[in-house]
Amino acid sequence: MVTKKILVVEDDPVILEAVVYNLEAEGYKVDTASDGTDGLEAARKLRPDIVLLDIMLPNMSGLDVCRLLKDELDQPIILMTARDAEIDVLNGFDCGADDYITKPFSMRLMRARVRALLRRSTKLETELLAAHEDSVAYRADQKAEGSNVAPIIKTDRIELDTIAHEIKLDGQLLEVRPREFELLEFFMRHPRQALSRELLLESVWGYEFRGDTRTVDVHIRWLRKKIEVNPAIPTRIITVRSVGYKFMP
Repeated sequence: MVTKKILVVEDDPVILEAVVYNLEAEGYKVDTASDGTDGLEAARKLRPDIVLLDIMLPNMSGLDVCRLLKDELDQPIILMTARDAEIDVLNGFDCGADDYITKPFSMRLMRARVRALLRRSTKLETELLAAHEDSVAYRADQKAEGSNVAPIIKTDRIELDTIAHEIKLDGQLLEVRPREFELLEFFMRHPRQALSRELLLESVWGYEFRGDTRTVDVHIRWLRKKIEVNPAIPTRIITVRSVGYKFMP
């Protein structure tokens, strides 16, 4: 059985020592960092299975670290915060966090949250690997049959160029994250179709993704801010109750 790797980013030495002790007692391989910058670099280098990340960190906040890691690696992240106000929790989820625990927390609760997230991540990774293999086979069949996918997709206001990897809104270039680009491309290739969060995860994030469907909601929120006239009342990417989302060209 492969030993799971966990990175703990915490600047309080007392909390750090307690968390590391309890995780190692569970059989995990644990690495640590005590500020945001070091934590970001450690995550990039070590590729842990889970990151336990404090919000209030020196040099770079935990929210900034979380946002960057989700953009680059989509690593499962549990935020550790001394603040449990609703806005702080929402900010954490907006940055892509998978879960959070509020200080002071029991070590028993922390271990349970880690186990639960690992189970979800492992299950989803297995399912998405199978989906990815099916997708590869499908694309190979399409290529063999001479299928030709248009490199540029247009609506009345949006132009998405897959070769230049650019999105323009009313002729103005938008700054988008790589995953936002891929998500909008998938929507634009499947207009007016109700797409479930699970399908979006499989199709856009691929088999390497190890999070949950809240990540889809976060990226939808980011996209709406960039392409909707009024993100609070979306007309391009609309919510389909109990299903997911639909793109209206």
